Amino acid sequence: MQRFTTVIAEDEPLARQGLAQWVQDWPQLHLVACVADGTSALKAIRDLRPALVLMDIQMPGLTGLQVLRELAMDQDTLAQAAKPAVIFTTAYDEHALTAFELHAVDYLLKPFSKARFTEAIEHALIDTAQANGAQAGGAQADLNHALPALEAAQHGSTANSAPLQRVLVRDMGKIIPLQVDHIEYLRSDTKYTALYSKGRSHLVRLPIIHFEQRLDATRFLKINRSCIVNLDFVEAMTPDESSQLVVQMRDGSRITASREVSKQLRADSL
Repeated sequence: MQRFTTVIAEDEPLARQGLAQWVQDWPQLHLVACVADGTSALKAIRDLRPALVLMDIQMPGLTGLQVLRELAMDQDTLAQAAKPAVIFTTAYDEHALTAFELHAVDYLLKPFSKARFTEAIEHALIDTAQANGAQAGGAQADLNHALPALEAAQHGSTANSAPLQRVLVRDMGKIIPLQVDHIEYLRSDTKYTALYSKGRSHLVRLPIIHFEQRLDATRFLKINRSCIVNLDFVEAMTPDESSQLVVQMRDGSRITASREVSKQLRADSL
């Protein structure tokens, strides 16, 4: 069984101890260091080159975000080794988008449950296995050929990349590849995006911009700041009292397009 070396960087002793215990409960993980400040975290990562790092953001010395930025610029140290998968553990949610932009795998907002911790570790193990070119049969083969939104965030995909074909989502405790063709529309707040398909919604911990950059623009239209619709599932568009178009989806949902998009849709109509 492949084991993934793990470093914990957490300045709160009780939190550090709890994380260490949870890590040790995973046979796939091998804890190699526990540190209490950002400077020590950077040194441990450079020296030990772990596969996984669990790191607080607000720490003495360097913050977790500063550590990640240092690693991103540290070409000499990490040139011959895969960069670690990083999961942030923090009480501050305002840093979530920055964390994902710096290629963090997940973002645990304190206090978090062991179930949420387990979900984040599963994310990290899948990501690390894919990065290392791990191959396995059955469901793992699907994961290796999928193009999840998480991968788009981690590897800096842009609008010039191939259109997204599948997204990895969690359903009833399983990880399944959801065909992008089956996504009817996407709705997002600042940190999460809900994918709606066949009467169900799947929550993904990424902002909608990461999907916007990878979806086929001939089929998917961003109708307002927080919503993208699949035109194949649009029943009709009708103006409201403000002359903005209300998009009627096949499932009965009604979504108002922005003024700019409404104007453009009218201009494009025959």
